[in-house]
Amino acid sequence: MGVSGAGKSTIGKLLAKYLDWHFFDADSFHPQANIKKMTNGIPLNDAERIPWLEKILNAIDELLGDNKNIVLACSALKQTYRDYLATNTKNVKIVYLEGSFDLFAQRLTARKNHFMKLEMLQSQFDILEKPKQAIIVDAAKSPEEIVNCIRKNLII
Repeated sequence: MGVSGAGKSTIGKLLAKYLDWHFFDADSFHPQANIKKMTNGIPLNDAERIPWLEKILNAIDELLGDNKNIVLACSALKQTYRDYLATNTKNVKIVYLEGSFDLFAQRLTARKNHFMKLEMLQSQFDILEKPKQAIIVDAAKSPEEIVNCIRKNLII
């Protein structure tokens, strides 16, 4: 979890590959209306996020029910979102990619073909609630260092 530009997809894919788990990006669960709104630089409100969170939770429950291990890259900026998605605390672990506004702004500026624009980064920092219980990793580290840190902190 983390704001846009934290490296959730990059780290999630690397971690999933290393663990031989499935990878999912929560962005793929957004309805087209949400993507259009964010593409136009308009942040989503909680009501618009609820159907998205429901789809993600259903996928988590289904995959865990099939005994499949997954890595899910998801912003999950508020504690209520994380509580909703991590109802199965025994099998769901939160990893927070923490970093500065400036670092993530640089990454967003360099990123191409993504609906999340630099102009919306501040709105994400504004609603970000740092997790109370999570594996917290410095997003400024190299992807390999981050994955190794996560692996050391996971109990598998």
